[in-house]
Amino acid sequence: MATQTTAERARKPRRDERRVVSNIVRGSIGNLIEWYDWYAYTAFSVYFASVFFPSGDQTAQLLNTAAVFAVGFLMRPIGGWVLGRYADRRGRRAALTLSVTLMAAGSLIVALTPSYGSIGVAAPVLLITARLLQGLSVGGEYSTSATYMSEVASPGRRGYYSSFQYVTLIAGQLTALGLQIVLQQVLSPAQMESWGWRIAFVVGAAGAVVVLWLRRGMDESESFERAASEGEKEQSGPARGSLRLLLSYPRQCLVVVGLTMGGTLFFYTYTTYLQKFMVNTSGIAKPTAAWINFFALLVFVLLQPVMGLLSDRVGRRPLLIAFGVLGTVVVVPSLTLLSHTSDPVYAFLLMVGPLAVSSLYTSISAVVKAELFPTSIRALGVGLPYALTVAVFGGTAEYVALWFKNAGHENWYFYYVTACVLISLLVYIRMRETSDASPLDEGVSRSRG
Repeated sequence: MATQTTAERARKPRRDERRVVSNIVRGSIGNLIEWYDWYAYTAFSVYFASVFFPSGDQTAQLLNTAAVFAVGFLMRPIGGWVLGRYADRRGRRAALTLSVTLMAAGSLIVALTPSYGSIGVAAPVLLITARLLQGLSVGGEYSTSATYMSEVASPGRRGYYSSFQYVTLIAGQLTALGLQIVLQQVLSPAQMESWGWRIAFVVGAAGAVVVLWLRRGMDESESFERAASEGEKEQSGPARGSLRLLLSYPRQCLVVVGLTMGGTLFFYTYTTYLQKFMVNTSGIAKPTAAWINFFALLVFVLLQPVMGLLSDRVGRRPLLIAFGVLGTVVVVPSLTLLSHTSDPVYAFLLMVGPLAVSSLYTSISAVVKAELFPTSIRALGVGLPYALTVAVFGGTAEYVALWFKNAGHENWYFYYVTACVLISLLVYIRMRETSDASPLDEGVSRSRG
């Protein structure tokens, strides 16, 4: 009997670890589809900009699509609030299922909306409606996914497992780019601009159906179930997932804003905007720019688990400080040099270098935020201040960059990004290490404030 008990105990950690991996995979695939849908917009906007807006020069049409991209970001704080509150009250799994449903609806609207030439101003109106739905979805997806992955991950390996949020986030962008490259090979430029780009949004809507099935089989996190049980017993104080409860953690909220500000602007500059920069400023052909982005992002995605694993060894704060220092140094020279080259290899190196710097932030940004808050307010605590910051800085990145270009001062944008990263660096230097005795380890709330 003793031998059997020992064997069962030996098998239990292996079964638990397999269950952790299963939950991470299910959550990650859903995250991939969510972000594929989100990034398909920016990947294919170089083709459909002329479809939804009146004729004009290329920069003006891209400026219009960038404005709609920014509008989608304005919904992210609302999504972070609504779905974060829902996740803290009803569960992570329920919120993740709802978010992917909203994303699918937005993609389907984009896929089916007629051109400006056919229905006039209704075309951009429907496009904006679709992006509002997708912004609501992504605002809730990020916070709930970050919370779920950090809660189901094995102690001591949270940095590694949570890094897969950005693995699948970037993989979603890679999938959108990969599909774009395939379509470019089989369709003519005229076909791409006429109807080929719609295929991307049909694929996204269909993929969401698969994700709905996968997420139904996910386990609810033990941290949420424990917090929900304790909350029912206590029946006192602010409700779980309420703004009143969130406001009792002002320091943590300010830390989320500060550490996100530079990181998100840097990330969106070198991922979503750089493809347009290569086409519109460097003069690189659209198919070539897509290939450069694809291979640079492939390197970027491979770096995420490496950096996440490193953070489990040395802590989160050293990686964030390294990002802040290198990020303030690399922006101006890399973008200046890229603006004066049309060589694909050189352009690739000028993109992949800063992305390697960005991985110091992206690999651990989700788990750092989750480690700041207790379970009862974690999804809302991660989601709302983060989404507000991303809406202001990440969502406007393309628009601000193109506005500076339109005004004849494109290089001013380079210094704007550098200044934001520098401000975040000051936050990284002053913040506490989050991996040591975080609320995730305690399973209960820390002292507030």
